[in-house]
Amino acid sequence: MSDLVTLGQRIRHFRSAAGLTLDQLGERVGVAGSQLSLMENGRREPRITLLTAIAEALGVALADLLEETPPSHRAALEIELERAQRSTLYASLGLPAVRASRAMSDEVLEALVGLHRELVERERQTIATPEEARRANTELRHRMRTLDNYLPDIEELAERTVRETGHTTGALTHREVGLMAKKLGFELVHVGDLPHSARSVIDLENGRIYLPPASIPGGHGLRSMALQAIAHRLLSHEVPRTYAEFLRQRLEINYFAAACLMPREQSVAFLSQAKADRNIAVEDFRDAFGVTHEAAALRLTNLATSHLDLTLHFLRVGDDGAVYKAYENDGLRLPVDVTGSVEGQLVCRHWSARVAFTRTNRTTEFYQYTDTPEGTFWESTQTGTSASDEFSITVGVPFAQSKWFRGRETTNRRVSTCPDPACCRRPSGDLSSRWRGKAWTSAKLHAHILSPLPSGTFPGVDDQELYRFLEAHAERVDD
Repeated sequence: MSDLVTLGQRIRHFRSAAGLTLDQLGERVGVAGSQLSLMENGRREPRITLLTAIAEALGVALADLLEETPPSHRAALEIELERAQRSTLYASLGLPAVRASRAMSDEVLEALVGLHRELVERERQTIATPEEARRANTELRHRMRTLDNYLPDIEELAERTVRETGHTTGALTHREVGLMAKKLGFELVHVGDLPHSARSVIDLENGRIYLPPASIPGGHGLRSMALQAIAHRLLSHEVPRTYAEFLRQRLEINYFAAACLMPREQSVAFLSQAKADRNIAVEDFRDAFGVTHEAAALRLTNLATSHLDLTLHFLRVGDDGAVYKAYENDGLRLPVDVTGSVEGQLVCRHWSARVAFTRTNRTTEFYQYTDTPEGTFWESTQTGTSASDEFSITVGVPFAQSKWFRGRETTNRRVSTCPDPACCRRPSGDLSSRWRGKAWTSAKLHAHILSPLPSGTFPGVDDQELYRFLEAHAERVDD
């Protein structure tokens, strides 16, 4: 039996309805009342022959005993309490279990179950484990792949929102983003003391969206952050209850911001012309709308399949070869772990995403054909530098579709047989023989591996720091 607790509750329910004691029912089916008590409490699994006899003695069908639903609201509460007190979370508290006896009132039972629910909810809020985060991220990536990375509802919302500002062509301005916020009843305020764990903060009480100082490098980033904050309101997001919901919300606000900065109608017209000219280039798309190379590459993944009839892949890879972001619907086999997660996995050393780091001149895009077990892919890679490391942004397509892109005439070509370890991970026999047992090194430890997300209402944001920030700025508004 997969659910002995529910089965026991159903036996007890029908026994009580028949007006029989445990001993009386035991006499009818040939077992001791104490054995029936263990069954009703979900601590012993009855044989099917005994269950059949119990059903006959109670005047019910065997199927009635085997139903998976609790027989009453009271029984449902007792089952929930029983399961909660068997959990690892409750066991870690070192508290004794409380049995739901007949003398326990429904009010007390409701209170106990409610406390257990709150205990579980608070535990969920404290930290998103790496395993949970990776699984949730993998599920979201698979979902977006089935949608060709295209969300038409958010596209429509972004087009309507941009149109209402009066914007027609060119890059979206800071003024126009400010008009969007004003229409929602918010003012954009740039401050230098944002909580270190927050990119932006929305003060719902005073109608303010707090952003980093306007003077920081890269104005495109400020537009994007403001649009992401606006998206939370337009999409009616509520406080995320799970890490998966948090990731979904983050994807939606990023998508909205990109769809505003690179509006669908203008973007499709630009890219369609580039395709007609056989001259699609991420750098041109980037410069036309005044965004980052990464933003333009990601936006291309939104529109390429749905509007240009192209399949493709996208990679953001660190200088150590680890994947930070990835998307594909063109058949490229991405490196994954046992959970199916791509993030943190190493891409082949022969892929353009890593070869590009070996160039002396990195100011322009690097083009390469890569032969893989899944076929040949053409790739365009641009390297960049963040505050902490170097990274590469890659967009690639199957060989047959390379004819639409600038750089297709490149003679750069590599062969990758990954995931075969002999491709680029296993040292050659000569090297292994030469150095095995003769070297010792220490791995560079990434600090974020040991740093759990701050516990709080929003994953990754420290509630105390957030609320102190809001209180400080609310006082300034009052003054």
